[in-house]
Amino acid sequence: MAWKKILITVFVVALGAGCGKSDDTAKDKTPDSSVSEPATAAVPSVTSVDKARLVAADSEASNWLTHGRTYDEQRFSPLDEIDRENVGELGLAWYFDVPTRRGMEATPIVVDGRMYVTGSWSIVYALNAATGEELWRYDPQVPKSWGQYACCDVVNRGVAAWGDSVFVGTLDGYLVALDAATGEERWRKDTIDRRPPYTITGAPRVINGLVIIGNGGADFGVRGYVSAYDADSGEMRWRFYTVPGNPEDGFENEVLEKAAATWNGEWWQYGGGGTVWDSMAYDPELDLLYIGVGNGSPWNQKVRSPGGGDNLFLSSIVALRPATGEYVWHYQTTPGETWDYTATQHIILADLEINGMLRKVLMQAPKNGFFYVLDRRNGVLMSAEPHVAINWATGMDYATGRPIEVPAARYADGPFVVQPSGFGAHNWHPMAYSPLSNLVFIPSQDLPAPYADEPDFEFTEGFWNSGAEFEGLQTPDDPAVAAEAAKLLRGQLVAWDPRSQKEVWRYQHAGPWNGGVLATAGKLVFQGSLIGDFAAYDADNGKRLWQFPSQTGIVAAPISYSVDDQQHIAVAAGWGTIFGLFGGDGSAALGHSTQNRILAFRRGGEQSLPVREAVALANIPEPPVVDSSAAEIAAGKDIYYERCFMCHGENVASGGVLPDLRRLTKEKHDIWDEIVLGGMLRDIGMPAFGQILSKEDSDAVHAFVIERARHAYDTQSAQQN
Repeated sequence: MAWKKILITVFVVALGAGCGKSDDTAKDKTPDSSVSEPATAAVPSVTSVDKARLVAADSEASNWLTHGRTYDEQRFSPLDEIDRENVGELGLAWYFDVPTRRGMEATPIVVDGRMYVTGSWSIVYALNAATGEELWRYDPQVPKSWGQYACCDVVNRGVAAWGDSVFVGTLDGYLVALDAATGEERWRKDTIDRRPPYTITGAPRVINGLVIIGNGGADFGVRGYVSAYDADSGEMRWRFYTVPGNPEDGFENEVLEKAAATWNGEWWQYGGGGTVWDSMAYDPELDLLYIGVGNGSPWNQKVRSPGGGDNLFLSSIVALRPATGEYVWHYQTTPGETWDYTATQHIILADLEINGMLRKVLMQAPKNGFFYVLDRRNGVLMSAEPHVAINWATGMDYATGRPIEVPAARYADGPFVVQPSGFGAHNWHPMAYSPLSNLVFIPSQDLPAPYADEPDFEFTEGFWNSGAEFEGLQTPDDPAVAAEAAKLLRGQLVAWDPRSQKEVWRYQHAGPWNGGVLATAGKLVFQGSLIGDFAAYDADNGKRLWQFPSQTGIVAAPISYSVDDQQHIAVAAGWGTIFGLFGGDGSAALGHSTQNRILAFRRGGEQSLPVREAVALANIPEPPVVDSSAAEIAAGKDIYYERCFMCHGENVASGGVLPDLRRLTKEKHDIWDEIVLGGMLRDIGMPAFGQILSKEDSDAVHAFVIERARHAYDTQSAQQN
């Protein structure tokens, strides 16, 4: 069909879940780690963080006290020592080697010279922010088997600080309070139902002594919620469910009873989705907590809610009272979502002069491609315009506050190439806002993808459930066609004026999936990229002024802080996440180091990273000869793209983090069933599929993998000859 010919991604449009064996086994327990220079500065004392400090965090330019530096999540630093004239003097002040080898997405917290940051597997590190010296480490010992439930790598986006405690949510669903001085556990609370496959990857927020945390897992079939816990005792104070449950069980409140009227069928059998896995913001004056709500479970609304409906509160921004969890208002960005169009993306609060009036606004660029400006007092839509090319809607109906949908985009009656895809026009990577220019800096991207209804869908508890067909994502074997498809995949740093809803400038990156953003009073914008450059841009025009080769991809957002009267810029660097898991040959070809690090820069910094030896990609061994029919290979392809590609890559080409199945040895081929069906490697992250796949299914997937390995081997041989 034409849609399959005109668009198939090369890196892969990541619409999946994370599983599979990791090389990150004993390494994350290694007791020692390296810093770039001997610690010479005194160890900073622990100071208390309270309500007054967090509310007035903007006045503490030297610190980064909460996830977005301030409750409004603007990610703007008032520090201006580093500016456009002297940014070329930036050098590496120190680096800290993080002993894990998976994705790094955390925003560090800095409190009076102490830095708290997380790596993969929810491990927390306390560092001296002046030197990078490790002060303590906390490993929650997340079972590696839990990695199969992490949709997008075993990542964590950071901690929260309150009093003399540090709080972290763990991948396996616990909320933990740590002594900020020693890293010792103060309390540990189970926040999830252990049976459905929930995860936590987001950073907690603390509001007036309550630790707020959400969770993930909508792709696997869970019911979303956000909860608040007492910072001192760990006692749960309230929970707000984002989708209604089974009506026969009664509803937790009247709001959910009304929301249930927007659903059809037996959605509760599938969980419903709506997980609150990332974004939050807080307005102390209005006393409103804003949460971003995720996608439906399954994605395909035809399965989840036959007959349609808005399916509240999926893909919505919801305002709550932080003391009680009481619902105040909501705005739904994608009614009846069916594309994984989450609204969990970064929320920014600001006061903007619009049409001559100073307005209290909330801004978000969710996955669906629109940039939204809402009145944060009541959720009324003020404006919404696309910041990338979109084709699922033709614009916004301001009379109703709803997008004007293209009916065919719902792929209920046939496949449709959707722009943007579930990868998002903007994903979790934080934006930044500068009050100096009133511009928002967006890590935006163009990633279209073909969607198709999955015939004969059956919900499988505990596993990936989308209701959508992904075989069309496979890269064409024809290099010329693949090259043309690659041109459609773009990533850019965009300066966006939320008042006029216009682009002011852009820096075009080499590809999509670039890092989060920091804006500073030095009129600079900092961002890392998928190719491993960490760079500074002129905030007025987007000109790149400085760059540093980090040896690995950067997706996390930078921060700025000051110690010893010197401004620092710091960022977590580490490849992995979605692209590193199943980005295919394009991702693997980036050749990134698997060494995770925290990098800190200052003017006059003289450190350098160790010279990295070039590592040649191992040749693909000749695969076994098998007598598989075309029908068996086709059946295996279908199962692979339903159960395996999320971890092992489109076209059976690993993105560089998990094993490339085309490179299996004869010994591994011989024990294929023991691994795939029996769970031989479950303890290091590779799930057992024996409960849902038959021997015939396993053989079919094996046949497809061998067919892809044979194609790659033949291509390799032709190139070598």
